[in-house]
Amino acid sequence: MGGAQVASVNDVTGGYWNPAALVQVKDKPQAMLMHADYFAGIAKYDYGTLAIPVQDNKRTIGFSVLRFSVDDIPNTLFLVEPDGSLNYDNIQSFSSADYAFLFSFAQQYKEVNHHKISIGANAKVIYRKVGTFAKAWGFGLDAGAMMHGDKWQLGLMAKDITTTFNAWSFKFTDREKEVLYLTQNVIPVKSTEITMPRLVLGGAYNFKIASKFNLLTEANLDFTFDGKRNTVISTNTMSIDPHLGLEASIQNMFFVRAGISNFQQTISDADTLNQKKTWIYQPSIGAGFKIKNFSVDYAFTNLANQNNPLYTHVFSLKLDIVRKKEN
Repeated sequence: MGGAQVASVNDVTGGYWNPAALVQVKDKPQAMLMHADYFAGIAKYDYGTLAIPVQDNKRTIGFSVLRFSVDDIPNTLFLVEPDGSLNYDNIQSFSSADYAFLFSFAQQYKEVNHHKISIGANAKVIYRKVGTFAKAWGFGLDAGAMMHGDKWQLGLMAKDITTTFNAWSFKFTDREKEVLYLTQNVIPVKSTEITMPRLVLGGAYNFKIASKFNLLTEANLDFTFDGKRNTVISTNTMSIDPHLGLEASIQNMFFVRAGISNFQQTISDADTLNQKKTWIYQPSIGAGFKIKNFSVDYAFTNLANQNNPLYTHVFSLKLDIVRKKEN
């Protein structure tokens, strides 16, 4: 759905999209796994999450793990021998991976004019590792809120509200330092990476066309405050990036989805003079089905290239964990 989920999410994935949505996981825990390949499998994105309702379904706790990595990167530091010859046996591989651990909490707040309101928060730990050369630790907080009517939902997600800091440390052997020095590369000692706050505002509406057929639509506005970006609305202090999505469902068992996001203005590939600008975007489509406590979803998208799109396949599995009935 083009990433438009902050208002309509209603399952265990709320820890990622909007933690306030986790209160909709009721009666039994939910678990989910997702895998995506980027750039023909060069990069991999894996996601796992668990949500457990507590205190008479008024509160929910959750835990999520994310990993985004590029594996088997050739390390060519020692490819060239001192005599100038190439020794391919010296090439070793390493991985560059980012990990995120999210601890979520959601609370059913109260009803205002028969509209349900919930709030939630994430505490997240970030770990990043590049081979044996570098690693970083970071910490951040998210907060979210949701309001539900009969057919509409509103959602608000504040990401990295405290500003997330990642402190990097580096470790090189004397031999690695020597090669870096001789090849005129900077040898890093330490650094800090900052993720600025981001605000996502969303609204969704469910058109109940027939007794067994629903059409859910959602629009999100992604606000960033770290300077001018290449987005639909861009100023020196704030940029706004829209996300649009829809989902058609039959008997809440079969689903077809589509979305559009990542609007950017760029030089047209067809313009040899590099003067004509055009808008590009990232479309996505998907489908899924649900059988009792088990759901399978598939999404297909590209990364907004004009003439050479880079396609990505995303597979997700979700399970409602059934508790044993008491005698």
